[in-house]
Amino acid sequence: MTEPTLIVPDWPAPPGVRAAITLRAGGASVGPYASFNLGEHVGDDAQRVAENRTRLQQCLALPRAPAWLTQVHGTRVVDINGPDHGPLEADGAVTGQCGVVLAVLTADCLPVLACHRDGKRIGVFHAGWRGLLGGILEAGMAALAASPDEVLIYLGPAIGPAHFEVGPELRAAFVVHDPAARDCFHPGRDGRWLADIYALARQRLARAGVPAAAISGGGYCTVTETERFFSYRRDGRCGRMATVIWREGEG
Repeated sequence: MTEPTLIVPDWPAPPGVRAAITLRAGGASVGPYASFNLGEHVGDDAQRVAENRTRLQQCLALPRAPAWLTQVHGTRVVDINGPDHGPLEADGAVTGQCGVVLAVLTADCLPVLACHRDGKRIGVFHAGWRGLLGGILEAGMAALAASPDEVLIYLGPAIGPAHFEVGPELRAAFVVHDPAARDCFHPGRDGRWLADIYALARQRLARAGVPAAAISGGGYCTVTETERFFSYRRDGRCGRMATVIWREGEG
């Protein structure tokens, strides 16, 4: 059995804060979901997804199964304090408890990891364009309950700025919120625009008070790196990658 492949985020998280991002190899799924699909909602065989989730827990030696969210491209962030959380319709999660594993699923949208500099609270957020525009990162920073200069951020793999083509109405919506968002869009074909989702996220975090030096990551493109990443924009029918974070220890 091939081991799942992972990205270990390169960010200055404190000892005891663990995080990982899955890639597409090393799972049990086949066809358009080959092979390490972790999404239950994309049409893959449920038993294969369950096997992949078990492999994830085993390869990372997770203290328990992740608290999987039902993501709706919204701005709700839940605070998870233990294993008995029930169904969770949200696009972000935070916790101050050791042993609680937080996760989001993506295939072009931006996964964002966060933690306090002292490691006492952690979070993960699913930031597509709807979430970014609506304020998912601002909601996440509020849920972390820390001064913005005490937060560390990692931007995981998302669609790159050369491939995120959007209409003029979306650009206008971001610019209405912040005129500086103009710098995050570049002319594309036929009156459309190329959006830099990483730059938009950095801009939103900066407005929330997070220093630029506290933000790491943001150098991947899920569309072009075919062998490594699932991409909904590229393939349509495809699997999902997981971004997970947890605190080791007790209490």
